[in-house]
Amino acid sequence: MRVLFLGGAGMIGSAAAARAAAEGAEVTVVTRSEPVRPVADGVRRLRADVRDAAALGSVLGGAEFDAIVNWVGFTPDDVRAHPRLFTDRTGQYVFISTCSVFGRPVPQLPITESSPRRQPVFGYARDKIACELLLEEEYRASGFPLTIVRPFHTYDRTVVPVLAGWTAVERMRAGRPVVVHGDGTSLWSLTHSADFARAFVPLLGLDHAIGESVNVVSGDILTWDQIHLALAAAAGVRAPVLRHRSSESIAVHVPGWGEVLEHDFRHSMLFDTSKLRSLVPGFAPRVSFAQGAREVLAHYDAHPELKSVDAALSRAFDALLED
Repeated sequence: MRVLFLGGAGMIGSAAAARAAAEGAEVTVVTRSEPVRPVADGVRRLRADVRDAAALGSVLGGAEFDAIVNWVGFTPDDVRAHPRLFTDRTGQYVFISTCSVFGRPVPQLPITESSPRRQPVFGYARDKIACELLLEEEYRASGFPLTIVRPFHTYDRTVVPVLAGWTAVERMRAGRPVVVHGDGTSLWSLTHSADFARAFVPLLGLDHAIGESVNVVSGDILTWDQIHLALAAAAGVRAPVLRHRSSESIAVHVPGWGEVLEHDFRHSMLFDTSKLRSLVPGFAPRVSFAQGAREVLAHYDAHPELKSVDAALSRAFDALLED
């Protein structure tokens, strides 16, 4: 199978490329600059701005692909030219969207692919919805072979999957309190990039996925307190101090978190994975967050240069705790 990745040199894209290549696919990755992450053996690299249709068409020449995956479509202008450019050169165009497109609060849990999409404020999710709608109209009007894939909160060993990042771990190791939004009991789901790749690669070239949207999530259910406690355990902290503050209070002291807390992280997110499991029979996540957290801490402890503490954020936590 011949697969083209537009972008795909980031965390989940590189994991998917490595998995596809390992399973025998001929993978080509197009990026504007040199990939920061190592590219898997056997993956072909091309250099072009994937948002420039003329440049992209020039570098691809007359090549055809069984599947084309767009990892870097963030606004309608990023994808507008793709139906014309790719309809005759691929059997499947996969748009990487996000589960953040679902309206908050979700009117009914668990979330399915048909849950309402609505996001008038949070710009990232709002623009992804606009991309989905544009491409869906092309599918309905001309048969553009569209599949929409929606990851949720995905991580690997390079990512501390809480908003405070390494600052939270450093404070826990120092015995200092860490602020968790709400009361710490809203429900969330984390997916390791290896599990995402195992679920995603079988969708490539799959006729049954044409015209479908698929939420590619692990289905694990965690509270935000449990996420912090797992990180603490991996960091060797037996009794971390967690303190809870409202999302509104946190936004006063950490303005950059206001939008993502209000329109994303504060809400419980549970997913029905029936469609994913019907398209990829036998899929189940293999990496628990307890294991994933140990991978994260081992990686950071082996690379001290990654241990960046945000002093301003730490002061903001202290101010919240004083309040």
